[in-house]
Amino acid sequence: MGYLGRRIGLSQDNGDSNPATPSGAVGGGILDLFANGYFQRQGNLYNAPGAVPSGLTATGGIISDYTSGSDVYRAHIFTSSGTFDVTASGSLGDTVEYLVVAGGGGGGGGVYGGGGGAGGLRTNLTGHPLSTNNPSIAVSTSPGSYTVTVGGGGNGGYGADYDGINGTNSVFSTITSHGGGGGRGRTNNGPGLPGGSGGGQSYGPGPQGYGYNPLTPGPVATAAGVSTTFTQGQDGGFAPDSSYYGTGGGGAGQQGSGQNDEPWPAYGYPGGDGVQVYIAGPPTNTGVGQTSSWFAGGGGGGGPHANAVLSLGGAGGGGVGGSPVTDARAGSGLYSTGGGGGGGQPQSPVGAGSDDGGNGGSGIVVVRYKIAELTVTAKATGGAISFYDDKTIHAFTSSGTFTAPGTFNETVEYVIIAGGGSGGSGANNTNNGGGGGGAGGYRTGTVAVTGPNPYAVTVGAGGGGNNNDNNGSKGSSSLINFPSSITSYGGGTGYVNPQTFIDGASTGGTSGGSSTASGDPFPGTIGATPTSGWGHEGNHAPSVPEYNTGGGGGAGGAAPSQPQANFSPGGVGIQLPATFRDPASTIGAPGPTSPSVTGADTSGKYYVAGGGGGAAGHPQPATPKGGDGGAGGGGDGGGIDPNGNSFTGNGFNAIENTGSGGGGGPTGDNTYSGSGGSGLVLIAYPT
Repeated sequence: MGYLGRRIGLSQDNGDSNPATPSGAVGGGILDLFANGYFQRQGNLYNAPGAVPSGLTATGGIISDYTSGSDVYRAHIFTSSGTFDVTASGSLGDTVEYLVVAGGGGGGGGVYGGGGGAGGLRTNLTGHPLSTNNPSIAVSTSPGSYTVTVGGGGNGGYGADYDGINGTNSVFSTITSHGGGGGRGRTNNGPGLPGGSGGGQSYGPGPQGYGYNPLTPGPVATAAGVSTTFTQGQDGGFAPDSSYYGTGGGGAGQQGSGQNDEPWPAYGYPGGDGVQVYIAGPPTNTGVGQTSSWFAGGGGGGGPHANAVLSLGGAGGGGVGGSPVTDARAGSGLYSTGGGGGGGQPQSPVGAGSDDGGNGGSGIVVVRYKIAELTVTAKATGGAISFYDDKTIHAFTSSGTFTAPGTFNETVEYVIIAGGGSGGSGANNTNNGGGGGGAGGYRTGTVAVTGPNPYAVTVGAGGGGNNNDNNGSKGSSSLINFPSSITSYGGGTGYVNPQTFIDGASTGGTSGGSSTASGDPFPGTIGATPTSGWGHEGNHAPSVPEYNTGGGGGAGGAAPSQPQANFSPGGVGIQLPATFRDPASTIGAPGPTSPSVTGADTSGKYYVAGGGGGAAGHPQPATPKGGDGGAGGGGDGGGIDPNGNSFTGNGFNAIENTGSGGGGGPTGDNTYSGSGGSGLVLIAYPT
């Protein structure tokens, strides 16, 4: 017998609608076990008399449902901007907990570039050291919709003459976290730029107090109107004496390293560590925040000429500093952590390295609240776990492990999306704009999985944006290491110069030249893909006139051909299979509401893997951007002003966790192409 909601009877699985059966009992209990329909199955209720407690009903972001003791929480994970929409109040209160991390600052360019500061981090998570004086947030159905802004990482400094660019702010309701400070460039010696955490210093002496960070601590008014302070980051490192090393960018939990910490290291000074915040899942979940839920690490500083060791970025996504001996470019901060970019390095004798600073990592916003008092056990662990339409869904927005216990024996459905390629950057002395980046590979299908086994899950990063006549960067592959490994290959780069580029599931657009996509053409019906996934070619615009630029290919279609256009849009992406279209989640990006595709719906949601738009390579009247990014998260191409003298818009970054291509960079001095979007791995099986 089950005792559910003060009704006695068999469970809904075992009851019978006919009282004359041998058991003599009909199915009892509550068909909808609690008000928001959570799981819609019996056996998980907290066994207390009275009304069943229920939490808020809300939508937005990627959903993660998990237990902590006897409490069940729902977290909404935003790796790109959106809205948190409350449609009903529950009986467990209207106060939510939050994590708001801004984009990290870019590392400084040139020899000994300073590490970028981490994006500011604010949280009111109960018991967390940084929750002090961060106010509680009560939500309701009036207004009901709360805008969520996820800040992008700042670009690294281009060569010796440029500082890293600050990251942009992240916002939830009244909570704002400031973008991380850029690291100082080689020829601009002195303190790093202020931000959520401060950027690192470059090279030589300057005024005392390097790495200052006046944006934190910041003021906040309590309910009684008393002004108190909160902390969202730490200073960048500083070196009072002449130092041929870049200092580390500050992290949320630790100041960046400098000469006072380690007088003469064998490498650039490390970035400051971030902090762990277990808000998106239980402590065993390593799928959010890259490494055991660490966020907001500072970028490492650039090293000296003879250095063969990379300076470490701070825990929480900080990028490594560059090394001239190994020709290793400064590392970018990890996406969705707010990590700072690594400082630049000297060019090696062979000139194969790059002295650009690394880009900062994008930020993240997480909102969580209690939804029930239950004991809920999924059949496996790993990633953000949610339940929809009798399926358990594991969403990996960053690399982790899918662990199947010995009792696990299921046919799982999967989607694997690789990182998208970045756009090509425009030239500063010609009319050439950069082509849009190609989308990462898209694969889906089913496979039999048994335990006990830990299966590694790799989520590929998007290619990093760049500037001044550089080719784009290829996206990284995504992988599930099931008994027969399943790989989705990274997207192609966008180019500014005529040449051939073959590698990549979808290819980038070009300004002349040609390429071949390694993915198969989408057949027009959503379903299992071939082993090569779906992918298409970019638009290979003719080299005459020279400023024509093409859009990158998408998983659902090639970039439209516009041979005489100044720029072209990216190819369309594809909608996720119906299994993963949970109405409470905003996974993916907007797409067509009237698709001519079998198996797609009219929601205009859940699209991924769009191509990046081509940039404007010639003046256009009132055109702040180039070609549109392909539906599914592709970045728009950049634009230039009507006089052709100054840029009005860099290439736009693709949306994170869509595997889309970044927008091409416009012509002009120190203009940037857009970064490709990181990939995504989804796994589903019967609940």
